[in-house]
Amino acid sequence: MRDAADLLRGRLRRAVLRRRAPLWLATLLPLLACALCLPAARPYTLAAPPLWAVWLLWDLARWQRRVGAQWAAWLDAAVPALEDSSALLAGAAETPIARLQQERLRTRLAATLGPDEYRAIARLRAPVAALSAWLPMLLALAVAGAAWGWQQRQLTGAAGGHAAAPAARAIVDGEIYLRVAPPAYTGVAAFETAARDIEVPQYADVRWCVRNAGGAQPVVELSDGQALPVGADCARWRAGESIFWRARGKAGTRYNVRVRPDQAPQVSVVAPNELITVLPADAGGVQLELSARDDYAIVRASLHMTLARGSGENIRFSDREVPLPESADPKLRHWQKRWTLAVLGMEPGDELYFFVRATDNAPEHAHTTQSPTYTLRLPGPAAESLDATALPSMVKPESLRSQRQIIMDTEQLLADLQAKPNLPRATLRERSESIAGDQAQLRRRYGMFLGEESSLFGDEHEHEHEHEQEHGGGHAAEHGAPKRGAEAAIIAEFGHAHDQEDNATIFDPATKALLKRALAAMWDAEKSLRAITPKSALAPEYKALAAIKELQQAERVYLHRTAFVPPALREEKRMSGDMVGALSYKRAQGGAAEPAPAEVRELVLALAGDGTLPALWSKSAREIIAARITDQEQKLAAQRAVQDVADGCAACRAVLRAWLRGTLAEAPVRLQAQPLADTPFRRAWRGKEQP
Repeated sequence: MRDAADLLRGRLRRAVLRRRAPLWLATLLPLLACALCLPAARPYTLAAPPLWAVWLLWDLARWQRRVGAQWAAWLDAAVPALEDSSALLAGAAETPIARLQQERLRTRLAATLGPDEYRAIARLRAPVAALSAWLPMLLALAVAGAAWGWQQRQLTGAAGGHAAAPAARAIVDGEIYLRVAPPAYTGVAAFETAARDIEVPQYADVRWCVRNAGGAQPVVELSDGQALPVGADCARWRAGESIFWRARGKAGTRYNVRVRPDQAPQVSVVAPNELITVLPADAGGVQLELSARDDYAIVRASLHMTLARGSGENIRFSDREVPLPESADPKLRHWQKRWTLAVLGMEPGDELYFFVRATDNAPEHAHTTQSPTYTLRLPGPAAESLDATALPSMVKPESLRSQRQIIMDTEQLLADLQAKPNLPRATLRERSESIAGDQAQLRRRYGMFLGEESSLFGDEHEHEHEHEQEHGGGHAAEHGAPKRGAEAAIIAEFGHAHDQEDNATIFDPATKALLKRALAAMWDAEKSLRAITPKSALAPEYKALAAIKELQQAERVYLHRTAFVPPALREEKRMSGDMVGALSYKRAQGGAAEPAPAEVRELVLALAGDGTLPALWSKSAREIIAARITDQEQKLAAQRAVQDVADGCAACRAVLRAWLRGTLAEAPVRLQAQPLADTPFRRAWRGKEQP
């Protein structure tokens, strides 16, 4: 009978879950719509689906527990034929009467309970019309509405003045109002507004006008010191940097005109995400994903590719330019494509360098942005010989072996030793010293690139040195020749070292470190071979091979051409002797620059008191503020201090003085030697006077 109870509970549970499923889906749909259709609010709406999933799991667990605890009561109330005995189905019968009742219930279950009865019980026990059932959906709709409002506010703030900006108040006759005409390429509509703080695109045409003017002609004072009379054609100003203005005679009312600069395009390479990507040897293609974005529009965006093929001095480059396709949004160009290696023209051993360049639609001051250069490297087949490296080629004898050949000889010697344990000692020594000699020649070859003064063909010098030690050492001692340490001391005391071996090369520090690592490994291998222990020489030999291989892989470097291109000289000036306009472009060496102009230092001292300020002080102050303060808000605050002092504000002198003191730079270091007379008294004072 327990199986019958489990069956009843399962059917009731499925009926209740089917009843709740439409409500769950209706709650999820607004959240998915926000995440898909509102990109500006997407970072905030992405947290809603996980919260919905948590609520769904909680609701499932709640109804599971409820059905498991109340299924018998629900069945007894819905089906009178069960005679309030549904609970007997959940346990074993202990009395004959209980067993009889269980048999009667089993016969009635098939006749009285069907799909319609289960749906009726679910409608009654799990209603969806209650407020508690619709509360999650109402919350989801509230989240969707808030996200939509955030999207609209973000779009309005980003557009700035793309639509006509509503006036803060109506334009009054006789009062100054503004006419703003942004550049046509921005797509921002022109608008008129009463005197208020506004924000305009860079290079916008701003005019101050008066409708139905009467009385004296008004004058507009700008923060940079200009005074513009407002006539019949209005006062005109081209927006270059943020300023504030006021009408003359109304010293307490200032209005800001903040300039929104035209931003350069932003380019990015989404895939690949590393500057240097080594492709697998069996790669069939590569995925490129590029994007370029601008605040107004992009007129040109292209992918520049340079294919490098070859090695050493025989490297060939081929350039290619592919335009990025336009999209429905003129501000964005996004391109994703999988390129096959055949289309790119890449073969094993080639490298492809590419970057993205984008230009915006500014007609006079176009901005061009270029991404970093990315490298795609397709490794070539393993070379049979490592004689050719990134180092300069040299004429070498036929007997000069590569590092790989030395390793092969060493491994062959070890194999012969294993096959013939009784190999004659003389033969073993001869073969081991022969490999050590090859290793020594290769080591000296690489050592020359680090400035080591050893001959490539240095065997005869080594024999001479050994012969001198064996036969002539006594003669040197007899004639009193100085030993090697004494010679070094004499050279260090009286000689002059023209160079050091570490700096006597043209290689960068990374290449020098690789060379030193290879040489150290070769030394270790040579010592083991000369000690007739070839097995211990294999590890340093492989270490030297790895260092040489790393040098080979770094032999090709791609750099953009940045050489200086002098301006073309007109033909009529050639051989004429006219030097006008033909001066050298090199910077003339001069003295140290002044930390601040003299008039500014004088003004700072004058502002410390209550006396009269120097003539043209406001002009000097504005010039130093414009030249040395880059932050727009700080520049406006300093210019307000200049205007306040000009209006007669005594307390504002300290504020302006603080701004000017903040612009003073530290005194530069003078590199010129100062003249100093060396008199007998000064020498005696230093204690160098001879007694």
